[in-house]
Amino acid sequence: MADIVNLKRARKDKARREHEREAAANRLRFGRTKVQKTADRDAMARSRRSLDGKQLPPDKSEKS
Repeated sequence: MADIVNLKRARKDKARREHEREAAANRLRFGRTKVQKTADRDAMARSRRSLDGKQLPPDKSEKS
């Protein structure tokens, strides 16, 4: 025999779970210290400079 489910309670529970999932994602995205943000920014800049330094100059003989 099936269990009786209170739909109002089920909707509230679902909304609570979704809110908690969104809060967890926001904590991961925005809950970082200034040192962590600066370190990530510096790492991105280093990798960008590294890739730019390895780029080949355009070949002028192919333009003719």
